[in-house]
Amino acid sequence: MTHFYPLWLLRYWIMRSGDLPRMGVPDDLAVRLSLPEQHEYLTRSLRRRTLFGAAAGGAVAVKMRSPAFARQGDFHPGRLIVPFGRHLAWGANPRTQMRIGWQVPDKVRHPYVRVGDSPAGLGDKIPAEIRPLHTEVKDVIAATDQFYVHAAIDGLEPGRTYFYVVGHHGFEPTDLAEFGRIDTFTTAPTRTRVAEPFTFTAFGDQGVSPQALHNDSRIAAQKPVFHLHAGDLCYADASGKGELDDLYNPTRWDQFLAQNEPIAATVPWMATLGNHDMEAIYSPHGYGGQLARWEFPGNGPAKAVGSYSFVYGNVGVVALDANDISFEITVNRGYTHGAQTAWLDERLKWLRAQPDVDFVVVFFHYCAYSTTVSHASDGAVRNMWVPLFDKYGVDLVINGHNHIYERADTMKAGRSTRTPIGATVHPGTDGTTYVTAGAGGRGLYEFSAPDTYAGHERGIDAVKSFVWNADGDRVDEIVPWSRVRYTGYSFLAVDVRPAHAGRTATMTLRAVTEKGAEIDRLVLARTAGDGSRLHLSDDAG
Repeated sequence: MTHFYPLWLLRYWIMRSGDLPRMGVPDDLAVRLSLPEQHEYLTRSLRRRTLFGAAAGGAVAVKMRSPAFARQGDFHPGRLIVPFGRHLAWGANPRTQMRIGWQVPDKVRHPYVRVGDSPAGLGDKIPAEIRPLHTEVKDVIAATDQFYVHAAIDGLEPGRTYFYVVGHHGFEPTDLAEFGRIDTFTTAPTRTRVAEPFTFTAFGDQGVSPQALHNDSRIAAQKPVFHLHAGDLCYADASGKGELDDLYNPTRWDQFLAQNEPIAATVPWMATLGNHDMEAIYSPHGYGGQLARWEFPGNGPAKAVGSYSFVYGNVGVVALDANDISFEITVNRGYTHGAQTAWLDERLKWLRAQPDVDFVVVFFHYCAYSTTVSHASDGAVRNMWVPLFDKYGVDLVINGHNHIYERADTMKAGRSTRTPIGATVHPGTDGTTYVTAGAGGRGLYEFSAPDTYAGHERGIDAVKSFVWNADGDRVDEIVPWSRVRYTGYSFLAVDVRPAHAGRTATMTLRAVTEKGAEIDRLVLARTAGDGSRLHLSDDAG
């Protein structure tokens, strides 16, 4: 008799024996199933299967409940339920909108947020929405209930610092000396030529680890105005292949949110989605869990998740979901039916038409240009999106996926211009800078030859690597563009200095290790126009 084992059961075996069971799933089943097919298999087919055959008699079922069907029952006293995992995100308009998320360990009544100009001047309670998730494998793993809470704050003033607290019925933070806390956030400045410099940070592939905590503390020291997370957030799905036998542990999210709260509670944490963020157990497109945990600006293409854009000062930022196009991991390939790429074309065109936007930054998970022995480069990104980056003069592309730091030479029309550490480049003529910042905290990868574990390499002339093609094959290539490579934990800090009329705006890239050392620096420079800047409404995108 053939037996079928779900995500949770595989994890159970690993905890018990440290090894994987011999699976009864046909060898090519996981490869053939798309994310919607896997979701259907997990939530329906498994309910009609037995775990160990007729002799065991124990049925296996993955039970999912959406917020509308969350279990009802007695509530614990609100005072005993302490919120945690606070995290911020911009709304569609970062000058007037903030989205506040957090988690509670049990059911609560009437969650809320209060916002004000000072700790003593907090306003009325703004109702929040609870988005519960329930995960269960009957008779094998105990049920897991998670309660995510979100509040939308609109009508804020640009460039202003606010204080806020989160609570619920029975839990008034300002009355609880032991558990209460007051946090702050600052809205983006108005869309005029900005005089003040600012810094933002970025990495991907974080997970939960001591190294992730170290990176967080170093990032906090940069005082960023926002942080970009290029996907593979917490690794609740530890395998990340998008296959039926991926391992899954939802409680990893509890640890992830608690780990990042010290910085994410005050700095907008702008995320997009990687291969480890596709969780077929929750929804046909694999993102039902992410939509419960995260608040995305929602101004991207209607069919795409984790795809959006915003403007901060003189920088336009675009987030993309590269699971939609990847040649390497294809279970969600084409799920937007081309809508995301069409939107990208229009959005880049719109950003380049904005007179107050000097720099355009795009971030997503899979790499356009990288040389590790694990994932290297994705041909889909090169084929479908890089031509648009060339067309609209994108200044900086930030990727994850490869757990290292790597900066390519500036690229334009497939040709590279040598850009050593400390150089100044002019994106308008030289091309786009591509950075892989995937050393956020998860286990590190190795580079390909000349040295598989290089530490810190500079000035490389030729590297043997590969790129994934449309057939899912690895195609070898010799590349001249791998300029700086580092195998330790690190993140990217970007210092932006706006310009007055007729002068040069700069964006300085700094790669910083978890110990605070700078391992790479590059200056991107663009000359501002003649000063005839339109006054743009704060309602503009």
